[in-house]
Amino acid sequence: MTPVQRLAHLAATVASRGLPPELRADAARRVLDALGNSLAATGERPARAVGDLVAEWGGQGRATAIGTGTRLPEPSAALLNGTLAHSLDFDDTHLPSVLHPSASVVPAALAVAEARGASGARLLDAVGVGIEITVRLGMAGYDRELGNSVFFERGQHATAICGAVGAAASAAMLSGLDAAGIADAMGIAASMGSGILEANRTGGTVKRIHCGWAAHAAVTAAGLARTGITGPPTVLEGRFGMLQAFCGDQVDLDALTSGLGEHWELPGIFFKPYPCNHFTHAGIDAALRLRSRGLDPASIESVELGAPSPVLRTIAEPREDKIRPRSGYHAAFSGPYTVAAALLGGGGLGVFHEDFTDEAAADPARLALAARVRCVPDARCDEIFPYQFPAVLRVRTRDGALLEERVDANRGGPGNPLSAEELAAKFRLNAARRVPETRADQITELAYGLAGLADLGRLTSLLA
Repeated sequence: MTPVQRLAHLAATVASRGLPPELRADAARRVLDALGNSLAATGERPARAVGDLVAEWGGQGRATAIGTGTRLPEPSAALLNGTLAHSLDFDDTHLPSVLHPSASVVPAALAVAEARGASGARLLDAVGVGIEITVRLGMAGYDRELGNSVFFERGQHATAICGAVGAAASAAMLSGLDAAGIADAMGIAASMGSGILEANRTGGTVKRIHCGWAAHAAVTAAGLARTGITGPPTVLEGRFGMLQAFCGDQVDLDALTSGLGEHWELPGIFFKPYPCNHFTHAGIDAALRLRSRGLDPASIESVELGAPSPVLRTIAEPREDKIRPRSGYHAAFSGPYTVAAALLGGGGLGVFHEDFTDEAAADPARLALAARVRCVPDARCDEIFPYQFPAVLRVRTRDGALLEERVDANRGGPGNPLSAEELAAKFRLNAARRVPETRADQITELAYGLAGLADLGRLTSLLA
């Protein structure tokens, strides 16, 4: 079998037999996290813009728009909900591929599952497989010698490119397709995935819709496969296949299928405690630790943020944009600003949405402190990256003292995990922006109990 056929065989097998209970439980946590991130984002401008567009499109509504409860055609619901899931950069991250898999997979799977009356267990099986395929595709484009994603090095958003294909497998499973049909859906979606990362550097809101478009492509691809369109059997590894097109010769084909069905990447994917670019998290962790040690921000003379060399292009350059972000969204990609926010703000689990409003990003005190932060490459961080996103923070105070805090394992991953209580707290805090606390508790209970849920109607009815 070709790689896409082997991935499709895994998907078909899981669709028939189901995931082990521990993997279903992890998939349920991914669903809950994605729902919370989506509820929190419903008031954001990109989400409103996408909502307006899909309302213009119209069509027969069989899937729920998170936040409003509007019934939409499945591709439209996937587009909107995928935009919501990724809009606040609060979605989970796989390392070392640096992918955010759930933001594409969960919206696509949820839309198809709801439309086709699938059980909660079938939804979890599809989500688990879709995430696994997504991150394996990302790992195929990870260059160990380079120590970074080839997609990322070329300015490509692997999250959306690979997410379209992984989510297509999920949508195809829930559409009742066999292994050949699932392979076709992935082969079709490989022609649809896209995403350019320049908005991380210099602005624009288009990145917020990348996962929405990937989810939309996934649902569309599964529908096309169901109605007879086919994909190439060598779509991944072929001379003109996806990996050659995006990564050239810097491809690890073994990562696609090695240990497939035996080793699962799913449980090791990081949950985000803070709603900002994951490269900034260890700097936030370090700042929060210094704050807990009694550091007074007013006493700071200068700050040095040491980080892995590859991430500096995202969180430190151009410097003038990073010390004076153009908006709250762009502040989420700034090393200097996020350090300042951690020292001066402190909502949620340490830094929260109120730290990334346009008003907060223009706050003179935060900007003054951000201007004192200098970002530099750090040798130890380079050794660890990208299996963690480490950082070291060195603060010089006005009285000449030098304080240092190093974070090798950032919060939220296997080396420093969020507890079940912290993950539930994250969901409640996110959901509180849109729904009452009692409803948030109901959603939490239903999401964690998806494996025993006969249909999704009770859950989706609470998402309005």
